[in-house]
Amino acid sequence: MLLSIIIPTKNEAANIVDCVSSFSEAVSRGVAEVIVVDNTSSDDTVRLAEGVGARIVSQGPERSSQRNRGALKEAISDYVFFVDADMRVPKETMTEIVALISVSDPPDALYVREQIAGCGFWARVRNFERSFYDATCIDGLRVIRRSLLAEVGGFDESLYAGEDWDLDRRLLARTSKTAITKNALIHDEGTFTLRGHLRKKQYYAKNFGAYCAKWNRDEIIRRQFGLRYRLLTVFMEKGKWRRSLARPDLLFGIWFYKSLVGVVFLFGGKSAGSSRDWSSSVDREVNTKGQ
Repeated sequence: MLLSIIIPTKNEAANIVDCVSSFSEAVSRGVAEVIVVDNTSSDDTVRLAEGVGARIVSQGPERSSQRNRGALKEAISDYVFFVDADMRVPKETMTEIVALISVSDPPDALYVREQIAGCGFWARVRNFERSFYDATCIDGLRVIRRSLLAEVGGFDESLYAGEDWDLDRRLLARTSKTAITKNALIHDEGTFTLRGHLRKKQYYAKNFGAYCAKWNRDEIIRRQFGLRYRLLTVFMEKGKWRRSLARPDLLFGIWFYKSLVGVVFLFGGKSAGSSRDWSSSVDREVNTKGQ
């Protein structure tokens, strides 16, 4: 078996069948297994995931510990592939991933391109934005050699924001053998709303300080959080400016909503819900989704 797919969940009944089913061919060929690491879901997530062939284990309280449980304690394959429950991996993307890690001298880790699916203008803005992040410091490695993951200690379980960036930095300090897929996975954000997105960012803002402090607010931190890189450089570097300027409507949409996110990061960490009720209300949404 080459690949263990690790899916952390919290009340993902609406998404889990499509997610797990997207790996069915690879599972039937014996090259992959699917491990769902569930954090006390109160809906039908576990039953539905079992019904489409996933192996279920229980772990909380956040996605870092869930992913570590699945990858470091449960997986039996050479590589692990971290996927969120609202993602689907098309057959051609899975075939490419398996091919890339099956060669005689495979990479240690892969970036997997991501396509945002959803309804409305803001979903188109999000998809346009995400297309500029591939293999940058804003992206995150998704397919990782399990022995290398164990060597660096997996995810930092004290982090629930920036934990993928933190892992990347430790992985890239050990290896330069990475690659990026040509094909993409599908990240279905449904009906994207600014309000919901900003509430999620407000939750993350309370923990990003711990990630920044861990890395002494160095140059990479300044890129990941700095206005210049996040609003300009990443959309213009390496010839990407041509694609940016071809869709000024989407580019201005990105600048508008990223400016609102910046305000949330400036003030959200101080004002964001010390309230337990508020935190619980967004727990399902933020528990398995990335930055």
